[in-house]
Amino acid sequence: MYMNPKIYNELKLHNNMITTAQVVALGFSKSLLTKYLKGNLLERSRHGVYILSDTVEDDMYTLSLSSPQMIFSHDTALFLNGLSDRTPFCHSVTIPSNKTVPPSIKDECNFYYIKPDLHQLGVIEKKTTLGNIVRCYNAERTICDILRSRNRLDEETVISSIKNYVASAAKDLSLLAMYAEQFRVGKILKNYMEVLL
Repeated sequence: MYMNPKIYNELKLHNNMITTAQVVALGFSKSLLTKYLKGNLLERSRHGVYILSDTVEDDMYTLSLSSPQMIFSHDTALFLNGLSDRTPFCHSVTIPSNKTVPPSIKDECNFYYIKPDLHQLGVIEKKTTLGNIVRCYNAERTICDILRSRNRLDEETVISSIKNYVASAAKDLSLLAMYAEQFRVGKILKNYMEVLL
């Protein structure tokens, strides 16, 4: 069995991954994906996301394709921003409080909710270890998120994230202070900074 060249080219453009929506946009039916699955040309990565057989799956990237509302945050954003060298076992994502989680990924992530007007604050794009682009929060927003959620995280994660941030050459302390006020963690941040500096 051979794969249609248009679909194959689309897969190659997206690091050997394709979504059902992309296949339909190319003018093909969803049933073609089923044929490719049965013919072992594709593997189902997750709901609506397919990869070429024998491809190393980029779970961060395929997860990001599941919902445009999800932004990698907390320990996953620490990793993407180079503030932690531990690859998260379970990814953390933030979604607006007025949205729901896609049922297909409900058990795959640690979900955090935020007011819709703060959801896009500090969003940047970073490359995963496999070279795909995903959306996450910048280092300053991530530190504020860590402080806001410190009761859900272990103390070691909180302390090491702040230490690594302070040691980073790319830190922006004025932006961190501004975000800390917006997220109402200014006093907590100051307490940690006084102890660690």
